[in-house]
Amino acid sequence: MTTKTKRQNTQSKPRSDLYQEITDRIVAELEEGRFPWVRPWNADHCACAVGLPRNAVTTRCYSGINILILWGAVIEHGYASQNWLTFKQANDLGGTVRKGEHGEIICYVDRFVPKDAERKGTDEGETQSVPFLKRYRVFNADQCDGLPDDVVIGAAPLPEQEIVPRAERVASATGATIRIGGGMAFYSPAHDVVQVPPQPAFADQVNYYRTLFHELGHWTGHGSRLARDQSGRRKSQAYAREELVAELCAAFTCASLEIVPTVRHADYLGTWLDLLKSDKRAIFRAASQASKAADFLLAFDQFGSTEPTGRAA
Repeated sequence: MTTKTKRQNTQSKPRSDLYQEITDRIVAELEEGRFPWVRPWNADHCACAVGLPRNAVTTRCYSGINILILWGAVIEHGYASQNWLTFKQANDLGGTVRKGEHGEIICYVDRFVPKDAERKGTDEGETQSVPFLKRYRVFNADQCDGLPDDVVIGAAPLPEQEIVPRAERVASATGATIRIGGGMAFYSPAHDVVQVPPQPAFADQVNYYRTLFHELGHWTGHGSRLARDQSGRRKSQAYAREELVAELCAAFTCASLEIVPTVRHADYLGTWLDLLKSDKRAIFRAASQASKAADFLLAFDQFGSTEPTGRAA
């Protein structure tokens, strides 16, 4: 085979569809009964404290689908750190990625204007940009040698406790109407009200916070806030999408507050699988919207009082 033929074959080979590749991976986990946004942080094979993955150099937390990708890698490989960095960043810090280590492909959305649309826009005064995924590779701090200690060492987990002051502060600072009582947890878009049972009603009291942040995830979608579509009826795809966003939002928020996330609504598994199988971009949209919802909630942390005031009977 000539060099020219090899080059033509390489050029004609389609690049893997990252949307489909990641969606297939998540569908496979769901079909096995594993929820990618709820990882066994306390399992014997997990050495990592709960938290969001972050870039070791910029200290910025990853968002959206990248959280699920990197959480999966932490659990699969037993990494003790949530810190990630590129090959170049490791070198710039005076370290190096160990020979033979394989990084994780993560992505962000970028946009481009096709040439045809660019020419059309010149004539008609507007252009249409097209979104696409740009990918790059990162390595866990555990895969590197010679990094500074503050990059390698992860945050220590909080001791177990019933009241989590920071979680109370965030919930209170949102200003959301949170009614404590009854035996059901829900968010009412029509009345813009969150209701959760009192904390002693939960066999494991930390579930109060997991449930509260799921419902506050719905609260962020109100038209006066992030304005998500909350009009779907139960068992519809629109309803499944919103429940998936709230579920991921609760997981991301809890992890940021060092509360181990769990599955709050496993009974939606069937509708989530149907949604993901019918739309390879659904998990990307849901994870992105969930990150925005979690960021919306956590932004209140800096404005909250030092004493929790959000409880009401």
